[in-house]
Amino acid sequence: MEKLSKTARIYLAIVFIILYAPIFYLIFYSFNSGGTMSSFEGFTLEHYAAVFNDTRLIIIVLNTVIIALLSALISTAIGVLGAIGIVFIRNRKMRNAVLSLNTILIVSPDVIIGASFLILFTMIGIKLGFASVLISHIAFSIPIVVIMVLPKLMEMSDSLIDAATDLGASKRDILTRVIIPYIKPGIFAGFFLALTYSLDDFAVTFFVTGNGFATLSVEIYSMARAGITLTINALSALIFLVTLGLVLGYYFFNNRTRLTVRPPGGGN
Repeated sequence: MEKLSKTARIYLAIVFIILYAPIFYLIFYSFNSGGTMSSFEGFTLEHYAAVFNDTRLIIIVLNTVIIALLSALISTAIGVLGAIGIVFIRNRKMRNAVLSLNTILIVSPDVIIGASFLILFTMIGIKLGFASVLISHIAFSIPIVVIMVLPKLMEMSDSLIDAATDLGASKRDILTRVIIPYIKPGIFAGFFLALTYSLDDFAVTFFVTGNGFATLSVEIYSMARAGITLTINALSALIFLVTLGLVLGYYFFNNRTRLTVRPPGGGN
């Protein structure tokens, strides 16, 4: 058993090295004064300064953050209500059908989703830009939120709702004072995941963005096509750090929530 555990740790270490080595290589050369990724000549912050001095790039960053926050908030609200609705469907076949439709949206290729939205927006006359990107991000984030919230709803005992009903609680009170507090970890998990997906999305956004509006992922792609510069490295490094901060923030909040709800005596 010990030998198997050691082998598993070595395998895990190799996987992490393969995944993270290119990222750290990119970040390392973002500080290169030589301007290329062929040889490191000296330490500099000029590439990061170029990012912050580029007004157009700052506007694109703000666009990306606004889209991510709005889409995460709206998709979380809709996804939570959707997950609650799915749980309260009494017909098992109907519930499984809705869950299957939700899963299909998650596993469908982004190219198909992006192309579908492009056709839809063209047909109904929605101009490609902020609105089209926001709607698309909300749409592909809702199934993610549903998947994150459902496990917490499934593990919640029906006796909690029955007890609240017996005490005279209205449906609104049951939702706001019983269900929502219980599934709060799932709600925050869905929100952070939706936020991360929105920040990182390229394929769907590439189809539905229009002239005069862009997000970071699309802008980085455009910059890379014009030629790799270390400004791209610096921008990518900043995006990686923001994403890492979101993940760490989620785990910090999740751990604090668990400690808060833990009963006296450590739950023994």
